[in-house]
Amino acid sequence: MIAVMQLTVLYGFLEMQEIPLALAKWQYYLLIIATIFITAGGYIINDIFDQETDAINKPEKRVIGTKISENAAYNLYVGFTLTGVGIGFYLSNVIMRPAFVTVFILCAALLYLYATNLKQIVLLKNIIVSSLLAFSIIIVGLYMIFPATDYTNRDQMRTVFSVLIDFSIMAFMINFLREIVKDVEDVKGDYNQGIQTLPIILGINRTLKLVFGLSFIPIVLILFYIYINLFELTYATLYILGFVIGPLLYFAIKIWTADSQKDYKHLSNVLKLVVFFGILAIGVIGINMHYYAS
Repeated sequence: MIAVMQLTVLYGFLEMQEIPLALAKWQYYLLIIATIFITAGGYIINDIFDQETDAINKPEKRVIGTKISENAAYNLYVGFTLTGVGIGFYLSNVIMRPAFVTVFILCAALLYLYATNLKQIVLLKNIIVSSLLAFSIIIVGLYMIFPATDYTNRDQMRTVFSVLIDFSIMAFMINFLREIVKDVEDVKGDYNQGIQTLPIILGINRTLKLVFGLSFIPIVLILFYIYINLFELTYATLYILGFVIGPLLYFAIKIWTADSQKDYKHLSNVLKLVVFFGILAIGVIGINMHYYAS
């Protein structure tokens, strides 16, 4: 999903804007690989520390301790993480911003801290995961737009960067809801491991009602965004209404009556699709602006 998001940003949006970009295409592909490797390392280290919880919540999907040994998993974690940071170091020097490698180091460190300590703190784990997903969009602006900005194109580049920030905020909000739903889905294993989540503190029913209320925040904000920025882009507006707002409304309706693991899993997948379609929307907007804008 991260790779598709970043490819969509490049081909569906940035290249449609006729602006200078700091990285060549093959270097941009390296940026995608670095992002994926850091993320993969985060998943691996999290699964290493989540073996007991996963044995309860999703025993059929366990890989570490069943198909892969813990030592092999640690080696994979180190390999993915160091390779991702190494690529980030190279790209940071390509754009003549060597300090930017700190971004990759901080993301890797945050994923490690999340797996080992931070996910014990209620809501903080949801915020961290959602923020890192959002940052996978912003990092494109940091490496493609910011270094190519000068006094001749500052206003145009600022506008393009602001669109990426807008979509990263949308991705954060929707994934934040999904992380809470996943906590409801995993409540049994989290409780046994002493992990504090909203469903454990508030109870499942109250948490679901809270998510119902929170789900209208992205709905209202996205509708407002369409009205202010996209109303003249007919295809983009119809796409977002059909593939983002529609599923969010469906989610809000279904979350009110959800009462089983099957329901929670279904709703989590609905939000995953909303994030996916929401990021594709940036490509629809770019194409609509380039070819069909009135």
